[in-house]
Amino acid sequence: MAGGGFATSSGGGTEFEAKITPIVIISCIMAATGGLMFGYDVGVSGGVTSMPDFLKKFFPVVYRRTQDEGLDSNYCKYDNQGLQLFTSSLYLAGLTATFFASYTTRRLGRRLTMLIAGFFFVVGVVLNAAAQDLAMLIIGRILLGCGVGFANQAVPLFLSEIAPINHRGAVNILFQLLVTVGILVANLINYGTSMMKHGWRVSLGLAAVPGFILFIGSLVITETPPSLVEMGKEMEGRAALQKIRGVDNVDAEFQQIVTGCEQAKQVKKPFKKLFKKSGFPALFISTIIQVFQQFTGINAIMFYAPVLFQTLGFKSDASLLSAVITGLVNVGATFVSIYAVDKVGRRKLLLQASIQMFISQVAIGAILVTHLKATGGLDRVLAAVVVVLVCTFVMSFAWSWGPMGWLIPSEIFPIETRTAGFAFAVSTNMIFTFIIAQAFLSMLCHMKAYIFFFFSAWILVMGLFVVFLLPETKGVPIELVEERVWKQHPVWKKFFEDERKETTD
Repeated sequence: MAGGGFATSSGGGTEFEAKITPIVIISCIMAATGGLMFGYDVGVSGGVTSMPDFLKKFFPVVYRRTQDEGLDSNYCKYDNQGLQLFTSSLYLAGLTATFFASYTTRRLGRRLTMLIAGFFFVVGVVLNAAAQDLAMLIIGRILLGCGVGFANQAVPLFLSEIAPINHRGAVNILFQLLVTVGILVANLINYGTSMMKHGWRVSLGLAAVPGFILFIGSLVITETPPSLVEMGKEMEGRAALQKIRGVDNVDAEFQQIVTGCEQAKQVKKPFKKLFKKSGFPALFISTIIQVFQQFTGINAIMFYAPVLFQTLGFKSDASLLSAVITGLVNVGATFVSIYAVDKVGRRKLLLQASIQMFISQVAIGAILVTHLKATGGLDRVLAAVVVVLVCTFVMSFAWSWGPMGWLIPSEIFPIETRTAGFAFAVSTNMIFTFIIAQAFLSMLCHMKAYIFFFFSAWILVMGLFVVFLLPETKGVPIELVEERVWKQHPVWKKFFEDERKETTD
């Protein structure tokens, strides 16, 4: 479609001319490798933690448990705080890095922030692949977390700001698509390296590839027009917009960007503005959607898929292969979201998926409660059914709460609080990802199969949240989101009315 027909989008009654240009496609793919970087790490950590060589070197207690079938119950073999810290330390570091990234994203631009992300990630990978002890391993994970924090802050904003409005959802979901591709690639590599001596070093070392691509890509892609205007480079911003849109007539869209940036300059303290009554709806939605995304249970499954399948009685190679299958489903289903998000909207996808995810989780829990004993495994047929149900769950998440968790927060803030608000969204994602990663194996040990009922209860709450509180943002220009979305919503409009009354009084 590069250089194809016009894609027009409405901005307050004005039609913005835009082509899907080669520079948009290239810039978006290069930027979205931040998602590939994130996804690879999510996938690789679960795989290496099930590899005997890795466990023997860093977690000998867990290794001994896995070798003695009668030593521990199915649900508790991997219950180890150090092992959980290996996975979760990245997200705790990402939480801290996000707030620094908010500053660099606003002051230095989206592009430079992605450059910093790539640098941190590559250095962290080198330490991980060369690790000789647990301390070196954790320090490497912390640096990876800094890279993830910077990338997750800058990339979704970059994608939302560079995309034509009518294709904003699909373009933004490129980030989530490459997250799923990263998970799949990591699962495939883990499956191959599990047969090698010290294969875990290869798995961890190959994470440098997406980090390096992001680093190099950040040197060659264009900065977004809103970011350039924010930094006082209006002429460059206009030229960038013309280049991105592939047309000379960008007056209406550029004026809207300039107006938004001028309003943003009046706000000297964006974090303070964020906590005013009128800032609450976007802040609440963007943070709670991150909490819900984690409490679907998806990261528990994706982090520990090989471990989870071993818990169900699969052998080591079979568990890694099952993780590959879920990774394939994850990638395929994300294409559904790319196709549907700008056609059917955000809310319908979320509602449909909530129903499908709820049924899948309840069914998995029911099978495990009734058929999985403390030791031993499931019979072949039931094990296959569980894999299908896990795939059904992953599928629905991949076209809904996965991509929407990044898309919606990137498009619901006015420009003056956009980077600050998105920083809260990313940091919330990081802290709850950390909580789930740090707690899941212990929860699995203590709650056993009932953990799936725990997550399904959360999914029920999420469906109600979408019905009553989540507005639709399909086709709404980012600069007009306050007027068209928040001030029109039956619940959230009251916050703007109350603030207006206070100002008048």
